[in-house]
Amino acid sequence: MSDIKINDLSFSYPGSDKLILKEINIEVNAGEFVCILGQSGCGKSTLLRLLAGLETPTAGSLFIEGEQITGASLKRGVVFQDYGLFPWMTAGENIMLALKQCFPKKDKKELKKIALDMLKEVGLEKAVYKKLPKELSGGMKQRCAIAQAFSTNPPILLMDEPFGALDAVTRARLQDLVLKLWSQDKQKKTVFFVTHDVDEALLLANRIIVLGQSPSHVIYECVIPEDQRPTREKQFEDIEILKLRNTLIAQINKDVAIHIS
Repeated sequence: MSDIKINDLSFSYPGSDKLILKEINIEVNAGEFVCILGQSGCGKSTLLRLLAGLETPTAGSLFIEGEQITGASLKRGVVFQDYGLFPWMTAGENIMLALKQCFPKKDKKELKKIALDMLKEVGLEKAVYKKLPKELSGGMKQRCAIAQAFSTNPPILLMDEPFGALDAVTRARLQDLVLKLWSQDKQKKTVFFVTHDVDEALLLANRIIVLGQSPSHVIYECVIPEDQRPTREKQFEDIEILKLRNTLIAQINKDVAIHIS
C-alpha cells in the first residue's frame, strides 16, 4: 500500500472562491524522496502545509498509511525556510522541546544526549547547544532545524524550501547533509521537499512532481531510478540528466506562457 495518498485535493482559503490547488492526485511510496517543483506562488508550500495537517482541504482528502490527515502529528517532521526556531530558546532547548513531545517517557539526560548527538551529526559543535538562534549564522540555524526534525525520527519529513535563503556553498553542504541523513537510515524517511530550483530537485529527488500555476495541478512528474541519480560532480555532464533538466524547464516555461497569454 502506498504510504501517502492524495485524492482529488483542492484548496482555497476560507472566505475566498479562488482555488490555490485543484484536483491533485498523488501516490507516494514509503522511503521516496519527492521534490515538489514549480514557480513561486504555485501552491507548493500550501500542499506541504496540507500534508503537515496545518491546513484543511476544501475538497478531497489526504491519507497516510490509510489514515486520513486531520491535524498535525509527531510522525511528520517539518523544516521551514525561516528555520522554525523559537528565538528566546537556545538551539539545544529548541531540539529538546521537540524531543520531550515525542518521547515523554525518556528522562532529560537521555534526551539531551540525543540532542547533542544530532548536533554533532549535522556538523555543529557541542557549544551550539547553549547558543541562541541570533548568535548563529543562517546555515547553522538551518542545521539546527534539520537536527530538530531528524532527532525525533519521524517517518515523514516535510521540507519547505529550507535552503532558499542560503548562499551557494552553504546550500550545497546542507543538500549533501540531508541526502546523507536520508540515505543512511535503514528505513528511509519519506521526504517531501519543496523547491523552485530544477537543479536542486534533480540532485536530491528520486521522484519529481511539477505543479503548474494557480489553480495548481500536476503538470508533469518523473521517477529517477537509484542507479541513474546524478552526483554533484557529474550532474551537468550526464546526458540523460541534462535532457530531463531541459524537459522540466520546458514544462514550467510552457505552463507560464499559457497563463501569460
